[in-house]
Amino acid sequence: MKKIYLLAVTLFAAFTVQAQDIVKFAPLDASPVDISYFPNKSVKFKKTDNPNPVIKVLYSRPSAKGRTIFGDVVKFGEVWRVGANENTEIKFYKDVTIGGKKVPAGYYSLFAIPEKDKWTIIINKELDLWGGYAYDESKDVVRVSVPVKPVSTPVEALSIAFTTQGNIANLVIGWDKTTVELPITVK
Repeated sequence: MKKIYLLAVTLFAAFTVQAQDIVKFAPLDASPVDISYFPNKSVKFKKTDNPNPVIKVLYSRPSAKGRTIFGDVVKFGEVWRVGANENTEIKFYKDVTIGGKKVPAGYYSLFAIPEKDKWTIIINKELDLWGGYAYDESKDVVRVSVPVKPVSTPVEALSIAFTTQGNIANLVIGWDKTTVELPITVK
């Protein structure tokens, strides 16, 4: 009886170990996912006295690693996903206005066409894409041209944050030696 019990425990342990070997977890991504909110602390310190989020941006953060980013890694004049991996997603919790056009509350993708002195920022209806390869211009909600603002201290990892000017939330994108700001009017 002891031998049967020992055999059963051994077989159970073998199957358990084998089942664990089936799952292969991915290593850490070289471009980790991050989230930016407007207002900036609306989720981290959510209490009755703090405002609810109005905008959320979900994106991957590639690093420069000594490379020249704009004009080299990210080609001028080509659609870029504003990040790495899957395209960047932006959620508006309520209606906003961008470039004079009303954008209804909802989920969208965020693309850009970088140039040396300006970028075209694109809000698009298509979600769940990998990069900009399947980008469809017919699904654009709005396109806005914004000037490039060079920075003296390079930004190592792509970063997205918000600044505020009255009822304007400036979505600031910074990477390498470049920043751009997309004004978003919030009611």
